[in-house]
Amino acid sequence: MSAARPPLRARLAEPRLLVAPGVFDALSATLAEAAGFEALYLSGAAVAYTRLGRPDIGLTTASEMADTLALIADRIGLPVIIDADTGFGNALNAQRTLRQYERAGAAALQIEDQRHPKRCGHLKDKRLIGRAEMVGKVRAMADARACDETLIIARTDAIAVEGLEPALERAEAYLEAGADLLFVEAPRTRAELVAIGERFAGRVPLLANMVEGGATPMTGTDDLQALGFSIAIFPGGIVRALARTARDYYASLHRHGSNAPFAERMFDFDGLNAVLGTEELLAEGKRHDDPASAG
Repeated sequence: MSAARPPLRARLAEPRLLVAPGVFDALSATLAEAAGFEALYLSGAAVAYTRLGRPDIGLTTASEMADTLALIADRIGLPVIIDADTGFGNALNAQRTLRQYERAGAAALQIEDQRHPKRCGHLKDKRLIGRAEMVGKVRAMADARACDETLIIARTDAIAVEGLEPALERAEAYLEAGADLLFVEAPRTRAELVAIGERFAGRVPLLANMVEGGATPMTGTDDLQALGFSIAIFPGGIVRALARTARDYYASLHRHGSNAPFAERMFDFDGLNAVLGTEELLAEGKRHDDPASAG
């Protein structure tokens, strides 16, 4: 892990779109960092899927997310964007969540205007809090942060509930309240993606959420950049990939009584240890156990 994470705000000032893949633990974060990504997205949905074995319907807690973030931040050197759901309550809860996540190593927090318990932005029957209440949460979070480099991402789920124009108006209010980035969730067509970019691109960084099979048409990163978006997240893709692989692995082991038929689709013992950096870590431990050997 590097001593200091690169500031996310400076990276967002560059014209290149930032791709932040979803992660859910320190191993997935380590693999994503090794692949060459510049930032990661700790998805509340992915944590619900993996830690709880449950859908993204507001069951995860702030402490579960903060604990996961702290383990990731201890392992990798990239800025991490973390899902703060609804802030887990009112404006005071949102402030507490911000402080907790900031201490755990968050570079940015995403908060949304759904009622608690929330649900995945690509599920039906979402419910919203009032615009004024969300404005208050954003302002409260902006007041509570210890460092200006901790960014606040304001998400609105209003497209599915109120329509595109009310969603854009909500996003405008959240920007005025102090949001550093805007996330208008679940646009249903390319035309809606275009409208979001036309309204806000050049004024504030915009985040796009690519969910395989979700409400928003899957759009390439070059295209999203051309539309004015600054960040593209792929929050749950890794869990969908791993879940399918795990299903096939367990079925193969049960059927064959051996992992031999699956060997080409998995690391062996030495391969995984190479990914984890086991030899390097043991060597570092040896140097500390015997300082004389370091000389």
